[in-house]
Amino acid sequence: MNGLDQEEQELLQAFEAGELRRVADFAERKQRHQEYAEAMFRKDARINIRLSSRDLRALQKKALAEGIPYQTLVASILHKYVEGRLHEER
Repeated sequence: MNGLDQEEQELLQAFEAGELRRVADFAERKQRHQEYAEAMFRKDARINIRLSSRDLRALQKKALAEGIPYQTLVASILHKYVEGRLHEER
């Protein structure tokens, strides 16, 4: 079913059956979580790095294929790495 895991399937079924209801303070919670997300992804530091021309071209090519600026791709890769979500294949 759409590549969803068991929990996601159950949530989708509950949603489609009309069994889910918003919490009473939905607007307040939504605003608070939006503020959390903005603070987490605020880019407030700058770095300079030296790369080989070959690596830079490869990054730019991959970013173009993804439809994003290459700096955004580099920031995303670094973020995933520090969060432990990017691992080297062996």
